[in-house]
Amino acid sequence: MNWLITGGCGFLGTSLIKRLSSEKNNRLRVVDNLSVGTKEDLASVCHFTELSQAQIKENLRSDGVELIVGDILDQQLALSACQGIEAIVHLAANTGVALSIENPRHDCLTNVIGTLNYLEAARHNQVKRFIFASSGGTVIGNCNPPIHEEMVPHPVSPYGASKSAGEGYCSAYFRSFGVETVVLRFSNVYGAGSTHKNSVVAKFIRRAIQGEVLEIYGDGSQTRDFIYIDDLLDAIILSATTPGIGGEVFQIASNAETTVNELTDKLLPILAAANFKNVRVSYASPLQGEVKRNFADTSKASLLLGWQAKIDLEEGLSRTVDWFLQ
Repeated sequence: MNWLITGGCGFLGTSLIKRLSSEKNNRLRVVDNLSVGTKEDLASVCHFTELSQAQIKENLRSDGVELIVGDILDQQLALSACQGIEAIVHLAANTGVALSIENPRHDCLTNVIGTLNYLEAARHNQVKRFIFASSGGTVIGNCNPPIHEEMVPHPVSPYGASKSAGEGYCSAYFRSFGVETVVLRFSNVYGAGSTHKNSVVAKFIRRAIQGEVLEIYGDGSQTRDFIYIDDLLDAIILSATTPGIGGEVFQIASNAETTVNELTDKLLPILAAANFKNVRVSYASPLQGEVKRNFADTSKASLLLGWQAKIDLEEGLSRTVDWFLQ
């Protein structure tokens, strides 16, 4: 298959490229503005050739990954980059609640207009499948979980609002233009390769290794649904290759509710076994715009995709700590 991955130099993107590159007959093109991930991150998982926009051709290279450095807000780049593509995995985004509160206009432009650009490019280039990376907890907002696909969104943060808008455009482009969009609402992704990720697992491991205090916002009773990267990649690939799921939305999560305190209690012994003992933990004021509880019902993904998470939290944390130490 010919794949286009936006945000391909980030954590999710490089992990997906590493997986796809290991399989025969996949040809890959990446668009990334290098605001988070780097060329070095991409080079660590594949051989790539950097192309200018003028060098983009409909026939993708078979000898490695094509990298186009550019922004998803560049409408013409989107149209050019989607030539010859069969599946778009749209990962590029302004990610995180805090950043969206600091600059909601930038969040909206990146996550809404950037998504629209690639939906338009998919429509004009007859791309078969468009995978949109969304976010379950931030789109739905405060609720009594488990979160499921029929819940009405009530976003708490601008980030949740922009992802909800992206979901709406995906629905519209399937129903108006026939673009086979699939929305994947990711829960809290962690795992090997999360060098630049600022979510709680990666941040806690980095801080522990550096001898810094692990800071929990609020009282630690807030809950999240932590999913290991390998399970997430399985869901992405299935969503790109399973027939008859255009226009669908799926919760991609572990289906387990874990408090931040419980996460910390599982992580500290793993760090201690790696000789990072006596790690200090402190508590700070709650973050604005964060939801209190978040875990998801993944029965729809199980039914239509044949997917479910396989790696439990303790195993995933152990793998992640090992990766950071290496």
